[in-house]
Amino acid sequence: MSIYKVGKTSEDGYIKVFDGIERKTLVYGDNTLLTEFKLEKGKILPAHSHPEEQTGYLVSGQIILIINGERHEIKPGDSWAIPGDAEHGAETIEDSVAVEIFSPVRKDYIPK
Repeated sequence: MSIYKVGKTSEDGYIKVFDGIERKTLVYGDNTLLTEFKLEKGKILPAHSHPEEQTGYLVSGQIILIINGERHEIKPGDSWAIPGDAEHGAETIEDSVAVEIFSPVRKDYIPK
């Protein structure tokens, strides 16, 4: 029998990442982890990298996604895939919500 998890909507569980940027782990399994990011207009997600591959989808708002120095205007409905270890960051043009998947699972994003 397979074991599964179901994530339910809630305003609880958001963690402040930077000023005006919050994330919440929605659900995770053995190989993937799903997160939601809330980003306030005018805030910056500094350039960083990590070994996990990251794919995302912009639900609402507008951001500039910077991957390996290349700028991409991202609007609702746009998606992206960032290879592991690629440097990336973002500038928030409007209040935004993004959903992202990490593989393998980011151990530091598993709720305590």
